[in-house]
This record gives sequence, structure tokens and C-alpha cells, in this order.
Amino acid sequence: MSPGRAASAALVVSVLGCAVGPNYRRPELPTPPSFRDAAEEQASIADLPWWEVFHDDVLQGLIRDTLASNRDLMTAVANVEQARDAAAVQRGQLFPQASYQGQVDRGKHALFGSPSLLPEAQNTFFGVLNAAWEIDIWGRIRRATESARAQMLASDAVRRGVVLSLVTGVAQAYLELRELDLELEISNRNVQSFQETYELFKRQYQGGVTSLLDPLRGEAALAEVAAAVPDLERQIVAKENELSVLLGRPAAEIPRGAALVDQTLPPDPPAGVPSLLLERRPDVIEAEQNLIAANAAIGVAFAQFFPQIGLSALYGAVSNELSDFLKSGATAWSYGAQLSGPLWTWGQTWYAWKAAKAADQASIYEYQQSVLVALEDVSNALTARQKVALQREQLERQVNALTESVRVAKIRYVGGLATYIEVLDAQQQLFPAELALAQAQLDERLAVVALYRALGGGWSTADAPPKIPLPFAP
Repeated sequence: MSPGRAASAALVVSVLGCAVGPNYRRPELPTPPSFRDAAEEQASIADLPWWEVFHDDVLQGLIRDTLASNRDLMTAVANVEQARDAAAVQRGQLFPQASYQGQVDRGKHALFGSPSLLPEAQNTFFGVLNAAWEIDIWGRIRRATESARAQMLASDAVRRGVVLSLVTGVAQAYLELRELDLELEISNRNVQSFQETYELFKRQYQGGVTSLLDPLRGEAALAEVAAAVPDLERQIVAKENELSVLLGRPAAEIPRGAALVDQTLPPDPPAGVPSLLLERRPDVIEAEQNLIAANAAIGVAFAQFFPQIGLSALYGAVSNELSDFLKSGATAWSYGAQLSGPLWTWGQTWYAWKAAKAADQASIYEYQQSVLVALEDVSNALTARQKVALQREQLERQVNALTESVRVAKIRYVGGLATYIEVLDAQQQLFPAELALAQAQLDERLAVVALYRALGGGWSTADAPPKIPLPFAP
């Protein structure tokens, strides 16, 4: 058989041959038909891009700036590019490799750095083209390529996870900032209310109606409420600095949009079908791609038991004189085949295969755990969304009742029907109740953000951020 026909036959064997090692199959997972505390439904809030979930124009601008400038995202994108190029390098081993080599020497009793019997100093001119190809009969290179591609996709899932984390992280920090603004507004309003009560107590004392105890207790209550203001201002600056870091810029003041109570989020966000978590949530996708890579690594390790077969060819010229270098008599050529494989490795090949199988089993458990954690996160977010709404309704009732009690207590005090204790008690109950209501209003909105994050939101839409192109088809 001619060398060309031998190479063609080897190519057919390489392409059509089955790669050793197990083919990937997704492990069976105990995914229920619907999430806990949610009806079975096909639609999901995760199908919406983030700009249809968060309607505050200022918040949308902050998210866009973050996605353009955040350093963590830039790092993740660079890591994807690195993994993509590494996968392309690995795939290149499937094809014949060509190289060139040239050398000019002058020496005595030496030829290309090796001993020679020639008695006189000699010039040597050497130039060749080399070609080599490992025939991937057992699928070692194909399995390694499969593993590298899965690692690239896992890296891309990390990038997607960073994007989702940034979108929801900015939204959460912004809503927390607006809640702190609301708490500051409540505190300033209560400072004014306690100031008025203190002035009332002081007038009553100066008129001889009450004792000095009334204005003293009123002043103490006023100072206690006023002390909350600088602490809230500190927290607001810290939250603005946190947002500045996410935005990839030095610490600075953050612009404001709608107030917290005016932040509109989907009132009853649907969760969708649990099985879609496997296709949408970045950390689950990453875990599965790592599992695919580990599964392919078993084939790479198993292929080491078999011989590696390759073809090689060389064509060039060797001459002692430069003038003779291009003459036909200086032509050098060769072609051949190589066979190499393990004979006795003291168990290294065996244990490498065993280690690959153990790593694959660990990846299965990690993948299954990631799915369970995802189901837990969604259930927690759904429950929080329902329960916090009920809590907020009761806190609204409490605040309304306490507001009215403060008004009545002041009227009774002025009319001589109540003591200062009744007025201060009503005010001191109202202030923390208003703060608790503000926190519940925040928690109600953060539960929607948490649900969006838990579901891996935004990735099944046509308007999702573009994927980095693959170096080769699956």
C-alpha cells in the first residue's frame, strides 16, 4: 500500500473510530414538577430581561454602567477568552502538524553537535520541512478536546453568573440605599415630632401646669431619636461607596430615582418549571460543564493504556557547500510510522484512570448539590415574597394605629386628661414601627430580586447578552 493510501485509511479509522471512555449522560435528579409554595406554571420571571424587571431609570443606568466597567466582570470575560483559546489549542492536536528547521554549522569531528569521523573542519547546511500526525484511533485527543470545550463553557457560565450577580447586586444595593433614605426621612420627621413635644412640655412647665420632669423626659426622648440621624447618614455613605465599587469607579455620591415605596416590581412573579433551572442558572450550568469535562477526562486517562500511533514525514536538503544545497544530490527525505505505548509504569497509568473516575464521581455529587441548592434558593425566595407581604400589611396597620394614638395622646395631654408618659410612650412606639415598616417594604422588593437571582433570570430571552462565540461546533 502506498503512503498516501495508508494515510487515508488511517484518517478514516481515526474519524470513524469510537473514542474510549464513557459518553456523557446527565445524572438523574429529583426535580419536582413545581417549586415548593408555587403553582405549576410554564411562565417565569426569569424569562424577562433585567430592564423589564427593574423600571427605575436611574437604577437601569447604574446597571448598564456596572456591566460596562465592573472589574470582576472584565476578569470573567478575560478568563472565558483564555479558556476558549485553550480549547482551540487542544482541538488543533486532531490535525497534522507541520514545522520547519534550518541549521548552519562549521566544525571538526562534529556533525550537528554530534561526534564525526571527518578529519577536517567542515561546513554543514541543513534545512527540512517536517510533518507529523498522531492518529487518534482511541479518541484520546477527541476526549481531551471535549473536556477543554466543557471547561470553556463552564468558564462562560461563570461569566454569566457574574453578570447576574452584578445585575441583582446593584439592584439590591440600590434598593437598600433607598430604604436608608426612607429611614433618614422617618428619623428627621420624628426628630421634628419629638421637638414639638419637647416644646409643648416646656410651655406647660413654664405655665405652671406640670413639673420640670416633663420637659426633661421630653428632651431625653428627643436626643435619643436625634442620635439615629448621623448613624443613618454614615450607613448611606457606606452604601454609596459599595455601589461605587460595583460601578468600577471611585467612591462618590449615587444619583437617586424613584423612592422605595414607588419602586414597582412584578407583584406576583411566576417561578416557572424547576427543570428549566438546569438550563438557565449559571452555577448549575457551570457544575454540569465541569461534570462533562471530568467525564471526558476518564476517556483521556483510559486511552493511555493503548499505543499512540502516528505518521511522520521529512523533506529537505543537507550539504557541505552552500552552492550544492539546492542540487538534487543534496535532497533528504523520509516517511514512516511510529508506535509507542506503556509497558510497565508501576501502576501510574492505572491509578491515573482511577483518579479520573473518582474526580468524575465527585463532579456528579457537586452537580447534584448545585441543583438542590438552586431549588432551595427558589423556595426560600418564593416563601419570603409571600410572608413578607403579609408582614408588611400588619406593620402598616400598626403604624396607622400608632400615628392616631400619638395625635390623641397630645390632645389628652393639653386637656389635662393624660400625663407626659402617655404622649412619649405613643411616640416611642411609633418611631421603631415606622422603621420596621420601611424594612418590610425593602424586604418585599428584595424577595423579588432574590427570586430573579435564584432562577438565573434573563438568559432564555432573545435580548440576553450575547454569548462569546465558540471556536468550534459541539
